Formats: sequence, C-alpha cells, structure tokens
Amino acid sequence: MRSIFALCLPLLIVSCMPKTDPLSGTIIDLSHAYDSTTIYWPTEKGFVFEKGPEGYTPGGYYYTANRFWTPEHGGTHLDAPIHFAEGKHTVEQIPVEQLVGAGIVVDVAEQCAANRDYLVTVEDLQNWESTNGRIPDGAIVLLRTGFGKFWPNREQYMGTAERGEAAVKNLHFPGLHPEAAKWLVENRNIKAIGLDTPSIDYGQSTLFESHVTLYKQNIPAFENVANLDQLPEKGFSVIALPMNIKGGSGAPLRIIAILPK
Repeated sequence: MRSIFALCLPLLIVSCMPKTDPLSGTIIDLSHAYDSTTIYWPTEKGFVFEKGPEGYTPGGYYYTANRFWTPEHGGTHLDAPIHFAEGKHTVEQIPVEQLVGAGIVVDVAEQCAANRDYLVTVEDLQNWESTNGRIPDGAIVLLRTGFGKFWPNREQYMGTAERGEAAVKNLHFPGLHPEAAKWLVENRNIKAIGLDTPSIDYGQSTLFESHVTLYKQNIPAFENVANLDQLPEKGFSVIALPMNIKGGSGAPLRIIAILPK
C-alpha cells in the first residue's frame, strides 16, 4: 500500500509551485482599429461597416448587431504564405504556435525618415545583432520604419491618396530588401515578420521579391502593425491571431505585445 506521504506528494509539489500569470506584464495593442479611415491598397474598396438594429426590444433588453465587409488585405492584417507562394499555407493552415513567440524590433525609423523608399538591409539586421546578440530561433521580427505615426493619413503613410490601379505606381513607403529577406530565411530561424507599412515589399516594388522569398518558406507577414514605438528592441512576447479564414490568403489581425513587469 502506498504511504500517505507518497499520495500527498504531488499535491504538495503543486501547492508549492509559484502561481504566475503567463500574461502578466504590460500589454501593448499593435493593431489599428477598423473603420472608414482604415488604409487599404489603392485598388481595394476598403472597410464597410453597416449599422444594424440598435435599442431596447419589446422584451425590455438592449440589443444591437452590425455587419461589415472587408478585403483580406488591409488595416492591420496577416499575409498568409499562399498570398505569393503556390501551395503554401492558407490562413487556417498556419500553426498557431508560429503566431506566438519572442519579439524583437529592428528600428530603422531614422533611415526611413530620410528616404521614403528605404529598404531594410542585411546590415540593419546585423547591426541589431551586434547590440543585442543573435536573432533568437523562433523569433517574430518587427521592423519599425516610423511610418506608423502617419496612420490614417493615406498620402503621408502610402505616398499617395489616389485610388485605382494607376495609383499603385505612386506608392512610396519603406519595406524589406529582398536580400535581407533571403538572409533571414537562409541564416536565421524566424516564425514571422511584421512592419508598420502597407507591405513587406516597399511601395515601388513591382516583383514583390521579399514576399515571395519569405512565403516560399511558409513565413507569414504582418502588415500595418501599430505602436511599434512603444516596444523595446527585445525582451517581449508577441501574440498575433488573425481571423481564421479557411482558404484565406490573408485576414484581419489582432496582434499584441506583452512586456514583462
């Protein structure tokens, strides 16, 4: 017969373990809210919010329900790899574990202030490492261009407020250099990447090579990320959960950072 001590030992161990909240710390919302001012690619109509019934019912309780319509790609959103890589993950196929991880911020705001068409380079990534150490395996890399401060002014944020296909050639905002995307997939093991502009490729891109390089490796991107100026260069966690659209090439994204106390 097992002793009373042996039976009670598991309970004693559990009772002695520190009761920590895995979400304890400062939570920073990295998502822009969706409304009529939300920025989309010039060829997209944008976000539509339709008010439904609102008020008190004959039964005496309050009730309201609305409707919305949106393209997959606009506002703070996730690009699934299928967006630019045939046969790769659609939104619901991305493992949830890939959307949660240690975050880092590579700050290139100074360079982007001097050049709207700036491309984040391998050197920028290596400079981050020279100060902070090697980019950790499983990291979620966030690029701070400083363009988040322009949201939701389309002209300042995108380089043009024009709409339609003809406006695409007038887009001017920073992005990730294709060589830097290649360096990341070949030399580092990251889960995802994001930035505070409309696209992981810069506004003047016509081949979208950074998209292709990342997505062929099933590395998703987060675009139009907010509040990166509130984050340190490292030492925080990221949770990035999109609307779980089956077969989707992208989806609205609620992304947060958790800074430890």
